[in-house]
Amino acid sequence: MSITTVSPPRRTEEPATPAARRPGALRRKITDNLTAYGFLCAALVVFALFSWYPIVRGVLLSFQQVNFVSSALFGIAWRNTLLFTGLALIVGFAVPFAVALVLNELRHLKGYFRVVVYLPVMLPPVVVAILWKWFYDPGPGLFNSILRTVGLPPLSWLNSADTSMLSLVLVATWASMGSATLIYLAALQTIPGELYEAAELDGANLWQRLRHVTIPQTRFVLLIMMLLQIVATMQVFTEPYVMTGGGPEDSTVTVLLLLYRYAFTYNDFGTASAMSLLLFIALGAFSALYLRLTRTKG
Repeated sequence: MSITTVSPPRRTEEPATPAARRPGALRRKITDNLTAYGFLCAALVVFALFSWYPIVRGVLLSFQQVNFVSSALFGIAWRNTLLFTGLALIVGFAVPFAVALVLNELRHLKGYFRVVVYLPVMLPPVVVAILWKWFYDPGPGLFNSILRTVGLPPLSWLNSADTSMLSLVLVATWASMGSATLIYLAALQTIPGELYEAAELDGANLWQRLRHVTIPQTRFVLLIMMLLQIVATMQVFTEPYVMTGGGPEDSTVTVLLLLYRYAFTYNDFGTASAMSLLLFIALGAFSALYLRLTRTKG
């Protein structure tokens, strides 16, 4: 007769209830939130000290009793700034779009030429200004050396009121065209090829395809880039400050350069703040009007 022993059933551990897990999970959640809010508060403090406080302080200073409108340089600075912006639109807006059209048609070495076009953007603006100042040097400068080589008379690039502003526009265009070119190139590559094929079947030439296909398909990008360029060129400072100092004969004094003089040369921070607020209002009003006029209906 055999005796069969029956083993007792094994105890299975019951999973922890939500009530048991709640204290630990709640502590972790509180710790994570405190850490996140700690980093957020640090960023807010930095922005408040180095961004928001100077803005508020500048607005308060701008309401001091100042009279810079009667200054002769005030009108000259605005005229020069508008001239720079106009020349930049003629040269700096068309050139990147033309370069993007050429790059879009390349079949080989696309990556190489994109790097070459974008390379100036990677250089610090002051370095670009110093480099081009040597290019424009009336003696051993690169450009005048080339002119002498081909038998042409040298030019007073930065030393003449007739050519100084255009010389600065060329520098600014070369330094910033890389970003605009890549944006235009990306917009061009989104155009369906069927549109060009249909235009060719209809007998459209190169100019007609550009006018009726390329420009309408990239209209939104062109309008936004024009607005950004106008706002940026109205704030030109580095090129006239480093290359000409506002000369010759105040032909390259811009609004920001005059603002800098009032603040850090004449120690008149009230006038400088008032000029900066006036420029901010002018650019804000222009941007709002521009967006309203160019807004697509429908």
